[in-house]
Amino acid sequence: MNLIHTLNAWDTHLFLYLNGIHSTFFDGVMYAFSEKLTWIPLYIAVLYIVVKYWKRDAIWVVLSLVLCIVFADQVSSGIIKDLVQRPRPSQTAELQAVIHLVNDYHGGKYGFVSSHAANSIGFALLSSLLFKRKFYTFAIFTWAILTAYSRIYLGVHYPLDILGGAIVGTLGALLCFWTVRKYRPVKPADTDLQVIVPVIVFGVSLIAIVFYSIIR
Repeated sequence: MNLIHTLNAWDTHLFLYLNGIHSTFFDGVMYAFSEKLTWIPLYIAVLYIVVKYWKRDAIWVVLSLVLCIVFADQVSSGIIKDLVQRPRPSQTAELQAVIHLVNDYHGGKYGFVSSHAANSIGFALLSSLLFKRKFYTFAIFTWAILTAYSRIYLGVHYPLDILGGAIVGTLGALLCFWTVRKYRPVKPADTDLQVIVPVIVFGVSLIAIVFYSIIR
C-alpha cells in the first residue's frame, strides 16, 4: 500500500470516527454553524469596527479581508478541487450506508480542499493579526474551528480536506497581511471596548443557534 492509499485509509477512519459522534441536538447546531448566511451579523460587526477605528485607512483593511476570502475561496474551490477531484465522503458510494448526513445535505461533487475551512481560517487569522486582541483572537478562532469541524460532522468533508483548507486560508491571510504591512501600513486596533463588539455578536449568534436547535 503506497503513501497516498495509507493516508486515505487513515483519513477515512478518522472521518468515520468523528462523523459517528452525533446527536439530534448537535445536528441542528452544526447545520446552522455551517450555513454561511448565519454569520452575516458577525461580518457586519467586524466591518463596523474596521470603519469606526481605522477611518480613512478602513478601505485598505476591508480590501485585505475581502482579498483574503476571495483568494481562499478561489484557490480551494476554483483550482484545487478541480485538479485533485477527490469525491466528498457524502458522494462516495461505499460510505453512503455508514456516514451520518443532516437534512440529506450532500454538498458538491469534490471535497479537497474545504472552502469553508479556507475562508473561516483565513478570515480569523487575518482579522486577529489586524486587531491584536487576545479575547478576539480566541473567539474568532473558536468560530473558525467549529465551522471547519461542522463540515466533518455533516459528512461532507474528510479531516484532510479541512487541513488542506486551513493551509490555504493561512497562506492567504499571511499574504494579505504582509501586503498591507508593506504597502499601506495600518496601526493595530488597540481599543478593547471597540473590538469586543464582534465577540458579543459571535456569542449572541451562538446562543441563537443553540436555542434554535432546542426548539426545532
